[in-house]
Amino acid sequence: MRAARLVSILLLLQARGRLTASQLAEELEVSVRTIYRDVESLHGAGIPLYGDAGHRGGYRLLDGYRTRLTGLNPDEAEALFLSGLPGPAAELGLGSVLAAAQRKVRAALPAELAEQAGRVQSRFHLDAAGWYAERDETPFLAEVADAVWNSRVLHVRYRRWKEPTDVERRWEPYGLVLKAGRWYVVAGPGPFAYRVDQILDVLDAGPGADPDGESFSPPADFDLAGWWQRYQVDFLSRLHRGDATVRLSPVALARLTGVSARAVAENGRPESDGWTRAVLPIESLDHACAEFLALGPDVEVLDPPELRAQIATTIRTMLAHYPEQP
Repeated sequence: MRAARLVSILLLLQARGRLTASQLAEELEVSVRTIYRDVESLHGAGIPLYGDAGHRGGYRLLDGYRTRLTGLNPDEAEALFLSGLPGPAAELGLGSVLAAAQRKVRAALPAELAEQAGRVQSRFHLDAAGWYAERDETPFLAEVADAVWNSRVLHVRYRRWKEPTDVERRWEPYGLVLKAGRWYVVAGPGPFAYRVDQILDVLDAGPGADPDGESFSPPADFDLAGWWQRYQVDFLSRLHRGDATVRLSPVALARLTGVSARAVAENGRPESDGWTRAVLPIESLDHACAEFLALGPDVEVLDPPELRAQIATTIRTMLAHYPEQP
């Protein structure tokens, strides 16, 4: 966004002093011509920015000029990373902090930039929640977030999918991830990902424990975003238990999403009747049967034979519930 780039130019010059157009262009990954246009806009907005010619020249701010963006306090600066997600910010207890940070940024911007920032906010909205899903109750989210931020050990009672379902665990929480409206905490040892809405209680560490909690040091080389990406790839690979060869009508093709849509894009072959033959990854026979039945008459399963037989049996059973009317 251009407004963000103009602010970046101001902050770069404020932090580093004199910079050439080429240096600014390289830093912001734009052309030198774009920098020239941005500098003209800043001049027009009344920013005391000037340039010197020559091999030691470049742009600099008038001595003593500083943007008021540095008036943000640490909590508000952290909340800005969630500025596109007001719902999650509120869930983490940062709703009022985020609002205060946005007001300060708007007040600090020149009129032209403030107008652009307002236009961006009015035209773009990020909604991380999925459709057709009830909101997860996460009563312990704020406590988990506090433990993540302060590197404190959590003792929790947690509900998992296998027996015994309710267990007590000691976690070293490395980070929080919001995926399709659902919060996950990534915690060691391991680490592993756990659903925050499945935390039944946050427990005391026990008699004689430090009232401020036990601290830990996350691995110095731990990269939360990189770990989560690898976790998703591994999760999907574990779900992929086999393949099914199918024929899909144009209606079915339009309804496919996610891994199935990508598989069709990679190996789908159009046939003369307008349908498409493709090999799709499946999780299990039961899961695949339900998924393909949801497509009704717009899919034909060719292989494996056991999946085709299971679908045929299910359809015959369904027909028995609807005998032909006289």
